[in-house]
Amino acid sequence: MLATILFLAFWVVLALVLFFIAVRGGLGGARATLQSQSRGARTALTFIFVVVYIGFGIAIPAAILNGNQAHASSQIAGVRLTSAEKHGRQLFGQNCGICHTLAAANAVGKVGPNLDMLKPPASLVLNTINNGCVQNPPPNSPQACLGQGNMPGQILGGKDAQDVASFVGKVAGKE
Repeated sequence: MLATILFLAFWVVLALVLFFIAVRGGLGGARATLQSQSRGARTALTFIFVVVYIGFGIAIPAAILNGNQAHASSQIAGVRLTSAEKHGRQLFGQNCGICHTLAAANAVGKVGPNLDMLKPPASLVLNTINNGCVQNPPPNSPQACLGQGNMPGQILGGKDAQDVASFVGKVAGKE
């Protein structure tokens, strides 16, 4: 929020400076106006310029770069993540992102299906993680696939598999 306010303040100050230059008839008129002021006024103006320069040139970029690291991954595309879903995001990036595309995990895999397009529910993701998938499975097999490739089962297990499934089910197609 602070970064947004400072960003807007920068543009407001810039607009005021441009307005001052325009009202004075260009750079020459603005320069003449500033040079005709008293020594104290010029010193005050120089001080204000230095403060604004440091504020917008150093302080704002530092605040934006530092950011709010404590909440950096607490939400994706406006969707709040639980601690289990954050863990699922990390596991997805380590184990699934090489094959699957999912914008919320910054994954652009080309082998498996694009999960943003499929928007699978968590139950289907968990089933696929547990059982894998093969092309042309026997009828009523839990290994039926959504995509064109094959995926081994049990890449993750237990709570890790549930966390990944919960994460994918919540964020797929949201960005």
